[in-house]
Amino acid sequence: MAKSVHNDVLDAALNHLKNNAAQLSVCSTQPATYAEATSTYKLAITAIDSDDFNGPADGDTSGRKIQVNDQNGVTVDSSGNAEHVAIVSSSDLLYVTTCTSQALTEGNQVSVPAWDIELADPS
Repeated sequence: MAKSVHNDVLDAALNHLKNNAAQLSVCSTQPATYAEATSTYKLAITAIDSDDFNGPADGDTSGRKIQVNDQNGVTVDSSGNAEHVAIVSSSDLLYVTTCTSQALTEGNQVSVPAWDIELADPS
């Protein structure tokens, strides 16, 4: 028996992320909580909102996706190696992904290129 999901279901999850995002945090290790993303492992952080996203739209291979727009000139608050990027609401950790490892130095700036969050159709 085939599996399927309506685009509205996937869009609801993506729109929740898009509409509740408050900050994008560059982290030294994978955060598991809001506090870790915004304090413990945070190297740099910037405010974001729904205007920092495009979509939802069809996914690259299946399902649906949103694009997180690039964030340029984000001030580095603490020196360390960037390993993850997290999106948080005003109180919750919403999404975490890996990034290209990069050494960051306090007082410098970092740019986060645009990237997609894609939810695949069930298989």
